[in-house]
Amino acid sequence: QVRLVESGGGLVQTGGSTRLSCAPSGSTSDINAISWYRHTPGKQRELVAGILRGGNTAYADFVKGRFTVSRDNATNTVHLQMNALTPEDTAVYECNAFDVRTGTRVWGQGIQVTVSS
Repeated sequence: QVRLVESGGGLVQTGGSTRLSCAPSGSTSDINAISWYRHTPGKQRELVAGILRGGNTAYADFVKGRFTVSRDNATNTVHLQMNALTPEDTAVYECNAFDVRTGTRVWGQGIQVTVSS
């Protein structure tokens, strides 16, 4: 069973930085991609960034140049480095993995990031 545990986040100042981590466990070889989504009240969940097992990355336009997604190949942990944060980045950030064996998606528990103005 693939499981995702998120860590990081918290309260950050405008213009500051933080890093989120998504640590998969279980049948990690079944994962071919991990993506980051975010959700805030009044908005629909939106895709932030993603990384494929082969290393290709993609970003939403609103985070390009500010956020970086990467993977620690030794642990399979995926990181989302968030720089130049603004209050509009305040949201619950959730990582998601696609399990190619089951054809299903697995979600992390969600991490609150709050950017103070």
